[in-house]
Amino acid sequence: MPAHHLPASPETIHWGYLSAALKPSIIIDSGETVTIDTVSGGPGYLNELGVELLPEHRLIHEQCKPMFAGHILTGPVGIRGAEPGDVLEVRVLDIKLRYPWGWNSQLPLRGTLPEDFPNRRIVAIPIDRERMTANTAFGPSIPLAPFFGVMGVAPRPEYGPVSSIEPREYGGNMDNKELGVGSSTFFPVQTPLALFSTGDGHAVQGDGEVCLTALETSLTGTFQFILHKQVPLELPLGQTDTHIITMAFNEDLDDAAKIALRKMIALLSKTQGWSEQDAYTFCSLACDLRVTQLVDGNKGIHALVHRSLLTRDISMDQLRA
Repeated sequence: MPAHHLPASPETIHWGYLSAALKPSIIIDSGETVTIDTVSGGPGYLNELGVELLPEHRLIHEQCKPMFAGHILTGPVGIRGAEPGDVLEVRVLDIKLRYPWGWNSQLPLRGTLPEDFPNRRIVAIPIDRERMTANTAFGPSIPLAPFFGVMGVAPRPEYGPVSSIEPREYGGNMDNKELGVGSSTFFPVQTPLALFSTGDGHAVQGDGEVCLTALETSLTGTFQFILHKQVPLELPLGQTDTHIITMAFNEDLDDAAKIALRKMIALLSKTQGWSEQDAYTFCSLACDLRVTQLVDGNKGIHALVHRSLLTRDISMDQLRA
C-alpha cells in the first residue's frame, strides 16, 4: 500500500477546533499509511520559555490564529468511502520526538487542585531522545512513553466547529496514554470521509494528567487507516498488544465510570457469549477502571481487560453481527 507524508504547515493545520466542514489535507484509501508531523504549543507559552522552534512551528504561529483556545492539529486525513455508521481503525505504527524538550503548565482555576495551586507556572523540561527520559529540575529522570493526546474523526456536521479540548464520541482530546505505538483505536465515523486529525503530542503522562498538561511536545506519528463498513459503535474503542479498552467521557467522573463499564460489559457479552451478569462479575474480578484525565471539561475513564483472559479475541465482524 502507498505511504504518504503530511507535514505540519499553515495549510495543513487547524487550531483549537474540530469540524466536519474542514477540507481534507489529504485523501487516502483504506489500508494506506500516513506519516503525520505535528507541533504543540502556542507562542505565548513557548516564547516565554525561550525554546528554539522548528521553522514550520514558527510559521504557524506567525500565520495562523486559533478558533478556540486549544490544540494545533494536523489534518484532516480523509478516507475514501467512509460514511456515518462506519468505523475507522487507526493503527499507531511509530512515534518520533521532534524536540529535545517538552513543557508543562499549571494555570489559575484549571487542573485538578486549583484551590491548592492558584499560581501560573510554565516550565520547560529537557528530553534525552537517546535515553528516552525526561530530566526534571527537581530530581528524577522519568522514562518516556510518547502518545498523541488528540486523535479523532470530525464531529457530526450539526455540531459545527467544536473546541479541541473536550473529548466526545468522535474521540479528540482523549489523553489516553495506552494509545501509543502498537495500539489501534476504533472511531465511530460521524461524517463523510471520516476526517481524522491528530496533535497534542505527549512525551509522558500519568493517568489523570492532574496539573492540567502532560509533558507536552511535538511528535511525528505514522498511522495506518483501516475502514470497517457499517459497524455499530458509539464511543472509541482501543486495543493494544495486551488489552481491550473501552473509553467514556463525561463532566461527572462517576457517570464516565458507569459508561465505560457498561460498554465493557456489553462488549464482553456480545463477543464472548457471556450473559451480561456474568460479564459484570468478570469485570469485578479482572477489569481495571482507570482515570484517563480529570482536566479537559469532559473527564475520562477507560476500562481495560487483558486479552489473554478472553475466550475469543474481539473483531469488527463480531460487533457487526
